[in-house]
Amino acid sequence: MEKKVLKTKERETITVDVQKKPLGRVATKIASLLMGKGKENYSPYEDVGDFVVVKNIENIAFTGRKKEDKKYYHHTGYPGGLKSTPYKKLIEKDSSAALKKAVYGMLPKNKLRKERIKRLKIEQ
Repeated sequence: MEKKVLKTKERETITVDVQKKPLGRVATKIASLLMGKGKENYSPYEDVGDFVVVKNIENIAFTGRKKEDKKYYHHTGYPGGLKSTPYKKLIEKDSSAALKKAVYGMLPKNKLRKERIKRLKIEQ
């Protein structure tokens, strides 16, 4: 009788340089790496992705008038509790927050989402 050997989850650390690259293009690449879509043992219900380290976040490119026009919304749960944060104010306060929100929105909406986003590290 042969024993089946289960493959262990070997995670690599991948460094992504976002110097002068558009936010959305970088976010899709990072989300794919966090899910592990490039690996041969990928399956949507298993967490086989890698660690991703992002460098040069302060020099990321924004296309069009996103800095002036874009807003992020959230609701407090109370009547009339819709709050908005201008994009420009968000990146002044924390330049990595815009990338983290973009990647979080591109990950599948399931139980693995929080575990995957924890493997995203952003260096200032």
